[in-house]
Amino acid sequence: MISAVVFDAYGTVVRIGQRTNPYGALLKEGRRQGLALTSDSTHFVMTANLSFDQVADHLGIELSSSERAEMNDALGEELASIEPYPDALEVIDRLQEAGLLIGICSNLAQPYGPVIRKAFPHVQCHAFSYELGVMKPDPRIYLHICREMGVDARHAEIQRAREKARVVMIGDSRKCDRDGPRAVGIVGHHLDRSGQGHISDLVQFANLVTDHNRAG
Repeated sequence: MISAVVFDAYGTVVRIGQRTNPYGALLKEGRRQGLALTSDSTHFVMTANLSFDQVADHLGIELSSSERAEMNDALGEELASIEPYPDALEVIDRLQEAGLLIGICSNLAQPYGPVIRKAFPHVQCHAFSYELGVMKPDPRIYLHICREMGVDARHAEIQRAREKARVVMIGDSRKCDRDGPRAVGIVGHHLDRSGQGHISDLVQFANLVTDHNRAG
């Protein structure tokens, strides 16, 4: 029986209506200033529990007061445009009413976490990269969300061999939301909202979960 479901955040349960990419603009400005900003810098952005301004200062990116204000305004605009997918609200309510534990596991910078918590106030279990200092597909982030929900991923691995996984996850990244979870015993599924994949919306996914439990 499936007892716990983990969702990715962006592209899965929420969408960004107005993309301003403030962190991308920040790193671009740093490179313009001659700083050697690499993928490690992006990793830092996603794993440091720091505000936007603190990230800029830590990376040594010099911003004028007007540049800083402009980038913070862009960040605020992007955050304000974030909204839940209608099927996410429907499915999370449905699965919780069915008695399943729900968690959200996501790679994201610090300002985006509170938006997720506000959008889904009844979801109490989270694994956010900026809080944990690790990013998907690092196994530690999946093990953390399992601990938050009080389930054992190792037990999920045992059950998976019997096609009765206790923990499942879904998200829009094959690497982070399908393959990464599977490495620790969570059965990961890929969500392709374009309609080109096996699962194209969360209602379809919820039906798979409930049908599995009903058959069990």
